[in-house]
Amino acid sequence: MSAAASAPSSAQPATEHGLPSEAYRQVVDQADLAISITDNKANILFANDAFTRVTGYSREEIIGQNESVLSNKNTDPELYADMWAALAAQRPWSGKLLNRRKNGEVYLAELSVSPVIDAKGKTTHFLGMHRNVTEMHRLERQVRNQKMLIESVIDAAPMAFSLIDSLGRVILDNQEYKKLVADLGVKEPAHLLLDNLCPAWREALASAPQTCTFANREARIDRPAGRPRWLSVTTSVIAMHSDCADSYFGASSQCGLLVVVSDVTSLREEQERARAAGLQAVLAEEERTAAIREGLSAAIFRLEEPMNVMASATAILQRRDPAAAAALQQALAVSREHLEALRQVIPQSPQEIVVSVNLNEILRDVLEVSTPRLLGAGIMVDWQPAATLPYILGRPRQLRMLFKAVVDNAVEAMNFKGWKRRELFITSAVRGEHIIITLADSGPGIPDEWRHKAFEPFFTTKNGSGRHIGTGLSRAQQVVADHGGVIDLEQSASGGCAVVIEFRLDGDPI
Repeated sequence: MSAAASAPSSAQPATEHGLPSEAYRQVVDQADLAISITDNKANILFANDAFTRVTGYSREEIIGQNESVLSNKNTDPELYADMWAALAAQRPWSGKLLNRRKNGEVYLAELSVSPVIDAKGKTTHFLGMHRNVTEMHRLERQVRNQKMLIESVIDAAPMAFSLIDSLGRVILDNQEYKKLVADLGVKEPAHLLLDNLCPAWREALASAPQTCTFANREARIDRPAGRPRWLSVTTSVIAMHSDCADSYFGASSQCGLLVVVSDVTSLREEQERARAAGLQAVLAEEERTAAIREGLSAAIFRLEEPMNVMASATAILQRRDPAAAAALQQALAVSREHLEALRQVIPQSPQEIVVSVNLNEILRDVLEVSTPRLLGAGIMVDWQPAATLPYILGRPRQLRMLFKAVVDNAVEAMNFKGWKRRELFITSAVRGEHIIITLADSGPGIPDEWRHKAFEPFFTTKNGSGRHIGTGLSRAQQVVADHGGVIDLEQSASGGCAVVIEFRLDGDPI
């Protein structure tokens, strides 16, 4: 045993700091860390009590043995080569080795070895410190295995998962969520869905996270190219503990939001197909009824024009020929009775209750119903919807008839011989507190002097006459007004007509 490991005499002087060298010996011997001192050939000269507890060898058994007696013989040789290279260069080395106790039990040792260098710069001894980290290694592997198992299960799940922290950042997701990112073309689908289903979630997540929780709410995502997606969303609050050092003694925890998204598109498409068939029949019946109603209204309107002229003539004739005027006045009275009877048989629009509606869904319904006519006229539709739209209060049937009337007008504007460019551009967007719907055609457009007349009853631009022989956009304007919105005509980018319809998010239908 070297002098450094020899038992000091009671007369040994104190160190320069006043602490006896025996105290250093006791500190090392009683330390809970396994400490050994070897010569420069790794022969053990000193081992403390903790060393004997970890290795199972008594001090008498281990002194004089080489450190290699502890080796399990299956540690990677490159690891030993790296250790000896560092020590030869008089650098400390640390790492993990597989050691074997006296009873043959294998344990994982976390080892630090430092060279002891004399005044001449020569390595005389090695100081080794190690501890048994087998249990820590087992727990770390268990945690890692559980993490991998959880990640594998989550990745294999058919629904998309994402975990959002209190700052709104997605800190964990799975493969299905990544597929949503690619499919929807947005950076964070969770943000898109939460903005649609719980608009105030960003503020609430930090202050009142429980208000962000809900179950099985559905969101419809419309894409410019491809079919719409229906996604069912469930959220729950997850407590997350901070990993910062300053939170060790404090209960520093934050709330995260777990967002689970299930694709219910197939189910909704089946329902939509059944609904579309019924919707087509309903719209066809409504169009037939509207045609009768508008035809009778137009007839009454046309008949009233000569009757008004006759009423004026009767007033003039009254001074010259009272008898003739009386006969004419009687005929006018009978005619007005017949007109009134005709008004009574005009079919009225059925009353419709106000519900929450998605205008993207309304527009898709109209496009689906109008597809045969659009294909027949050779019109290409460019549909650019907002991915999600807030719901507004409205009457679905009236809104469908509104947009169908606008689409039909666009078809008529482009569907005549010799007109080559036939395109219909439809967009939906949210701007502030408004939803803007634009339907722009590539037809010949409407002259500026006619635009202010387009919403008058029975106005049409057919044959370039501008005479009151049709219903024009007056009915569409009435539906928009009933929903608290406005409608206007502009020139489209292609030179045709663009119908711009604006609805307030807080508008109430009349």
